[in-house]
Amino acid sequence: MTMTSTPTPTTTTTTTTQITLTVMPSGASYEAESGITLLEALTRHGVMKHECDNGGKICLNLCHVSVLEGRKSLSKVQRTENERLDQIVGVGSKSRLACQAVLGEEAVTVELPTL
Repeated sequence: MTMTSTPTPTTTTTTTTQITLTVMPSGASYEAESGITLLEALTRHGVMKHECDNGGKICLNLCHVSVLEGRKSLSKVQRTENERLDQIVGVGSKSRLACQAVLGEEAVTVELPTL
């Protein structure tokens, strides 16, 4: 009689870091997961209502924010985001599109534009 063993399934654990996302000018702070976009974090907490179509691939530049602290923790600005930012009036060196900026593992402070 030959015995065969059934392989034990392995599980992959993905760890996400909870970071603090502070929104100015209100000063409200929220917990957010690393690896999601700023837009997704802001939308989950009801701070931003705008959603870019198709995961940010069609962006109307309405999710423009200024990153006051934690810029190095965000994903790098890609060429397409940079081109979109060039089309917005009032953009500065701290500007990002929330649909494109992915949260890293450090706290981030953003300022929403006043309308």
